[in-house]
Amino acid sequence: MRAKFVWIAELIEAKGLPNVREPYVKPLERGLWEIRMKGRDGIARAIYVTARSERVIVVRVFRKKSQRTPRSEIRLALERAAEAK
Repeated sequence: MRAKFVWIAELIEAKGLPNVREPYVKPLERGLWEIRMKGRDGIARAIYVTARSERVIVVRVFRKKSQRTPRSEIRLALERAAEAK
């Protein structure tokens, strides 16, 4: 999972954040985005916000166990995003 995260982060750095979309990055809500990782250990997500056009702040990383992103994870990410800004 870490290797996949690093690969996607390098992809974002090389191509620019606005140019990377699904299946790697997907919008959630209220300024939150998720980096989508899949590996032999399962599925994981890293939720991030953009502080500026060139700065990404990862506020939450978790292993996904259900089809939808749990509300508790989104709530926690929103709290942390508010602290980061």
